[in-house]
Amino acid sequence: PKYEIINYSELQYRNHSIHHLYGLSMSLSSEKIGEVQVVSVAGQVNSANASEVEAGLMAAIGKDGRRCVLDLARLDYISSAGLRVVLMLAKRLKQNSGQLVLCGLQPNVTEVFEISGFLSILTVVQDRAAALSRLAG
Repeated sequence: PKYEIINYSELQYRNHSIHHLYGLSMSLSSEKIGEVQVVSVAGQVNSANASEVEAGLMAAIGKDGRRCVLDLARLDYISSAGLRVVLMLAKRLKQNSGQLVLCGLQPNVTEVFEISGFLSILTVVQDRAAALSRLAG
């Protein structure tokens, strides 16, 4: 085998690329639109970051949040650990007599939700506008 010598900054760069490649990078952003909390998830949700995502989502809706849109337009990948997080969010909102609406699912993410049976138990719409109108009132 051939070995190459690389400097520290090159190693950091490669490590960052590996993190990005294997979905260790993820971001959440949240905004309140009227009575609805809209949370966008970007990147990948997997076992490496699921607890972080869950904490972020629960913090976004707060203790008594009732209406939430989960905008997944920029989500590239979700594992079973990520599905569990979505289910936990839906349960929390249901306990508060609220509702979760998902929107913007990419085809590969839709497939994961479909195979898992989650499409039949969660409300999924095309885009953010449709999700907000679904929760209006």
